[in-house]
Amino acid sequence: QVQLVESGGGLVQAGGSLRLSCAASGSILAINAMGWYRQPPGKQRELVAAITSGGNTNYADSVKGRFTISRDNAKNTVYLPMNSLKPAAPAVYYCTVDWFSLATGWGVPRDSWGPGTQVPVSS
Repeated sequence: QVQLVESGGGLVQAGGSLRLSCAASGSILAINAMGWYRQPPGKQRELVAAITSGGNTNYADSVKGRFTISRDNAKNTVYLPMNSLKPAAPAVYYCTVDWFSLATGWGVPRDSWGPGTQVPVSS
């Protein structure tokens, strides 16, 4: 199993910045992709940003130029600095990782999600 611990969420003013972090621990052989999704109230979960083990990134159009995803492979941690935040209802941000287990080795990666951290942006 893998445990994902998210941190950095909280209330921020519009135009401000926040940095989310997510550390993975457990019986991990390797981590493939890492990413962040968010779910606004009453809406579906959507991709915010993702990064592969090789450093390739993918962003939602709405956050391009404002958010920058990165990862520290030695720490199994993914970061999401968020700048110029826009006023919004408190969305929950979820960390997700695709990983290979020590127990089962290489093959089909597993998919795990963090518990989520709330990011309300006040106007």
